[in-house]
Amino acid sequence: MTGSDLPKLMADLFAIIAPVFAGAGAGWIWGRLKRPFDHAMVTALATQIATPCLVFSTLTRMDVTTAAFGEIAAAALMSYVLMAALGASVLLLLKQPFHSYLPSLVFGNIGNMGLPLSLFAYGHAGLALAIAVFAVGAVLQFTVGVWITSGKGSPMELLRTPILYSVAAALAFMLTGVKPPLWLHNSTRLIGELMIPLMLLALGVSLASLRVTSMGRAVGFSVLRLLGGFACGIAVAWGFGLTGAARGVLIVQSTMPVAVFNYLFAKAYNRRPEEVAGIVLISTLISFATLPLLILAVL
Repeated sequence: MTGSDLPKLMADLFAIIAPVFAGAGAGWIWGRLKRPFDHAMVTALATQIATPCLVFSTLTRMDVTTAAFGEIAAAALMSYVLMAALGASVLLLLKQPFHSYLPSLVFGNIGNMGLPLSLFAYGHAGLALAIAVFAVGAVLQFTVGVWITSGKGSPMELLRTPILYSVAAALAFMLTGVKPPLWLHNSTRLIGELMIPLMLLALGVSLASLRVTSMGRAVGFSVLRLLGGFACGIAVAWGFGLTGAARGVLIVQSTMPVAVFNYLFAKAYNRRPEEVAGIVLISTLISFATLPLLILAVL
């Protein structure tokens, strides 16, 4: 890279990262000003309505084959398995409870941050690939993640996961080669486009209210989440032979900070929510500081 290439590279990096900072920053300011924000309602709208619509509209309008979708979905699943094994090993070594910390080590913020980063780094083709990773992660977090946190679970939880139905519907169109009706495409696209700004705002509002209660543990587990996820993403991408946007998207999604949902679940089941909140906050701040390096590593 020559000196003349550096300004363009920095401009490209800023164009990718700035929308994430802008959305989360607006939410943070809103939260610090104590303005009204119904977090439960916004989260429900984003996860139960906007997200399924985004998944359906993105997959059915993008030139992504079912083979490519299946490959990156399988790679995402393997990345989660590796990170779960790494996290469980560390928690066993430290004699820390799985129900409080393992979900935070496994499930990153692939929706609020991973999707917009993939979109702005690789365009709509990257978003379609990121949706595959997101679909796997969302299903796992709302089933296995809840089971680990609560200490109990049922396979019936899968039937209450809206994203499953949107993925199934999109795959039906993809496999048959039939395009969805224009009214359906336009409707799901319009509603789906709410998802990314809603989740970025919700992330910012959440960060404005979270506090750190155990700095040492928060920093340690945050570094484990980010570096461990990055290592798992690279290893799985290499093992699956992924290249280009598929490789970059998998690594980016695998390196996201701790998802806010881990705090919400920890609070719901009284699993050390204050400490989980600290891990969410610290991992997100570290991630914001290191995003340029991450994007440079995958582009």
